[in-house]
Amino acid sequence: MTHLDTNFLISAIQTGSAEAGKVNAWLTTKEPLGISAVAWAEFFCGPLSAQAELMARKMFRDVEPFSGHDAELAADLFNKTGRRSKTLADCMIAAVAIRCGAKLATVNTTDFRPFASHGLSLA
Repeated sequence: MTHLDTNFLISAIQTGSAEAGKVNAWLTTKEPLGISAVAWAEFFCGPLSAQAELMARKMFRDVEPFSGHDAELAADLFNKTGRRSKTLADCMIAAVAIRCGAKLATVNTTDFRPFASHGLSLA
């Protein structure tokens, strides 16, 4: 299972992008793809064209919810990685991926690397 971060999804729906190529390769090998409700919400903050919305909806019929357990894990990640400003949403996305046992595909690996020692695997 691979979860997509918001920025990866934005790039993946761009024809010819490296991220689109990766998604196509994963789909060819039947790698299950997922996305957290947090990344989904960030994506829908836009700006978003009708075509981009349609493509994203085709990719993800189901969105992984953000649970109370995820909230506690996200807070733990936030505290253990230095309480870095503006990282709470990243902590939330990482928490869902960890719970699901999913690798996280992101364009911003630097932002998510601090979570690796706490159970997050990057794709």
